[in-house]
Amino acid sequence: MDTTHTETGRVLIAADKFKGSLTAAQVAEHTAAGIRRARPGAAIEALPVADGGDGTVDAAVAAGFALRRTAVTGPLGKAVTASYALRGDTAVVEMAQASGLQKMPEGVFAPLSATTYGTGEVLLAALEAGARTVILGVGGSATTDGGAGMLTALGARFLDAGGRPLQPGGGPLRHLATADLSGLDPRLKDIEVVLACDVDNPLTGPHGAAAVYGPQKGAREADVETLDAALAHYARVLETVLGPRAAHLARRPGAGAAGGVGYAALAALDASFRPGIEVLLEVLGFAGALERADLVITGEGSLDAQTLRGKAPAGVAAAARRAGRPVVAVCGRLAIGEDELRAAGIEAAYALTDLEPDPAVCMAQAGPLLERAAERLAADRL
Repeated sequence: MDTTHTETGRVLIAADKFKGSLTAAQVAEHTAAGIRRARPGAAIEALPVADGGDGTVDAAVAAGFALRRTAVTGPLGKAVTASYALRGDTAVVEMAQASGLQKMPEGVFAPLSATTYGTGEVLLAALEAGARTVILGVGGSATTDGGAGMLTALGARFLDAGGRPLQPGGGPLRHLATADLSGLDPRLKDIEVVLACDVDNPLTGPHGAAAVYGPQKGAREADVETLDAALAHYARVLETVLGPRAAHLARRPGAGAAGGVGYAALAALDASFRPGIEVLLEVLGFAGALERADLVITGEGSLDAQTLRGKAPAGVAAAARRAGRPVVAVCGRLAIGEDELRAAGIEAAYALTDLEPDPAVCMAQAGPLLERAAERLAADRL
């Protein structure tokens, strides 16, 4: 273990959640407690982070945004409560709050019929609250409807050959005959929508929304084929409304995010696509906090190959490296080598499994174990 010490004790904790055990705010709290046991004089600043998926609204609220709640339509069509965050005229909307797997009963999936209608309702609530910039985080969705449900809530109409509104979900898109976007809320023309996500999939094909993420949402092989064909048909119909641009956008990185919500945002809401962690660091005020820090601590539940593909710790480490600040990580489990860590700008990682090899115990006792890991980190680094 490299035990390089910082000259002073100004620490910035900018970690994501440990999924299934600790929120990002709790990770910061337990890490800080462990550091203080080893180095009582350390100056600690906490800035919980997220990359657009579950926990994005919580991170914004921890950074000073106001929490707002609204009743919306869940992925199965039943009412759910969704939260978003607001500061000034900037709203942070987490799609998972309205249309996520977290809103589904345990063990229940609806790959062909789950709807993003509630996500559109959250966007409307943010508009009503005065938002002019909307950060739309799109991780953790239960849906593969191409964002048609979201656009319907915002005023669009999707009709079959008989002029009837389509049923919710991605499956019915194969019956789409007419797309009418003329009824979209006119306020959408005056706002900036930023699509914040960490995936670069196109809408369709072997790397598309249905093929890559459909199985996580309960789609069997036949369902994946149905959904992929339905999304391709959806894009062709939208091309009759939007012109060749619609076909181009379907191939764009991020179009396949969240079952095609990325495509709907790019095509109908004129959204810009940016890596989720990059957007969130900007919105949360990370640059200022970084200037005050001598050491940055990042992390998430599992540091693995996915982490290196744009997840929160990789984004934090990249920004810190550009500013010349050393970075170490805390995590539940470490599944990448030292060379990969260093290549990502992380000097060392302190994993709970180093202290307790049983993953189930790590999940159940994540807080106390994290404090012990942070004590070791502080003894090594501060």
